Parts: sequence; C-alpha cells; structure tokens
Amino acid sequence: MWTSTLFAATLAVSQGQAVRLEVAHEPALESAVAVWGEHSVPFVRRGERWVTAIGVDLDAAPGTHEAGVVLTFADGREEHRSYTLDVRAVAFPTTELTVEPRYVELSPEDQARADRESREIASIYATLTPEAYWSEPFIVPIPGTTGGRNFGHRRIFNGQPRAPHSGADLRAATGTPVLASNRGRVVLAKELFFSGNAVFIDHGLGVYSAYLHLSEIHVEPGQIVERGQVVGLSGATGRVTGPHLHWGARILDARVDPFSLLGLEPEGDE
Repeated sequence: MWTSTLFAATLAVSQGQAVRLEVAHEPALESAVAVWGEHSVPFVRRGERWVTAIGVDLDAAPGTHEAGVVLTFADGREEHRSYTLDVRAVAFPTTELTVEPRYVELSPEDQARADRESREIASIYATLTPEAYWSEPFIVPIPGTTGGRNFGHRRIFNGQPRAPHSGADLRAATGTPVLASNRGRVVLAKELFFSGNAVFIDHGLGVYSAYLHLSEIHVEPGQIVERGQVVGLSGATGRVTGPHLHWGARILDARVDPFSLLGLEPEGDE
C-alpha cells in the first residue's frame, strides 16, 4: 500500500508503512524538504512533481502525527506546509519459533559480535543519501513469490520473546536467485551473526532494503546495482528455521513492510 497527496489535509496510513509524499512544481521552486520526526528528508524533482518518502515505524503510536514541508524559492522565500498523518494500528500476530540454542542464549563472544554488528547496521540506517538512485517502481526480489508476508509478527524464539519481525520472509529454496528490488548502492555485503549472509542496499532518500540468510553473495560494498540484478542466492544461514529470503526495508529509523515500497515510484512516473 502507498499514499500520495498534493497537500491533502489528512493521510490515512498504517503502522509499518512507507509513504510517498509529493508536491506540484511551482515557478521558481528550487527545493523542498519533508520534516518527519527528527529527520529532514529532501524531495527530488520528477517532471512537474517533487517526491520523497517517509516511513511510519511498525511501533509508531496510533493517532495523528504531523509531517512538515518546507519549500524554498529562487528569491530565498520559504513556505511552510504540513500533512496530518492518521496512523492506524495493526494487529500483528505472535509467532513462536524454534532455532539453534546458540542464537537465543548467546555466548559472551557471540553477544559481543552481535552488539558490534548491531551498531554497524544502525550507523548505516542513520545515513541519509540526499538523492534517489531509483526512478522505476520497486519490485519483489523473488518474482512470483506468494505468502510469507509475516512483517511485524511478535516473535518468540525457544520460548523467549524477541523484537518484532522487521521484514517479510519469502519462500525460496536454497539457491534461488535474489534480485535487487531497485537501483541503489550496496552498503553491506557480508556474513552476520543473526542474519547470515546479508546484502544491504541504499536506494537514496533514506530508503534501504536488506536481503538476509543468503547462501551466496554476488555483490560488493560500494557497487551500484540495477533493479532486477542478482545480488545473491537464497539460503538458510544465520538464525533461521529453514531456507527462505528475509526481505527487509527501512526508511531511516522506521521499520516498514518491504511490500509497501512497491508504490514509492508508480508506473509511468517521470
């Protein structure tokens, strides 16, 4: 699901949703910035529209939230506008899973490694690239995949509660090609403790996608990948119960359903 508006009074959105914002181009309009939470996210021009993306975290408080917009014109004049986002609660189910005990009761060495990798990933998501690498709609990394959309499920591993599931698990046998969901720059490509072989892609404007538990990685950090390019093969590495692809998405610090990325650049957008 995606949302677009030309300064409508209220946007109805859901917890864990990517939201497209747009404004019409005006004479002498030079830039536009969305102010959402603690972040300022630039718009990019698409023909006669300026567009950007913000994310509503899966744990965002239900109710009304304001997203500001600052327009800057060639003569230095600024205009301030705003959207009201009506965030609707989602009843995320609880899922109980059994995994190897070492992924639940961590040794001191594994805990130190997991903490180090968590900080590395947080640093990636805190980085805002002020341009959009993509200009086409996002795609599902395993075409034709159905089911497995367990984003947001409250997880219990071996009887112990853990953080909500921040991605969608797609059914895929080991060795299935995994495609980049859109054009972007690879910012991480290596084996992680919980995530196994992982690829993270920066699509710009704070939008990131992640591909976890791969059996093989076919890209390198710093590489620009195109939409539909094979970034690796699905597998069962890391904390898993079997072969599959974990497809994740973030917009800065907001955990969003990756399927909600599919409308950030509608077909025919220019």
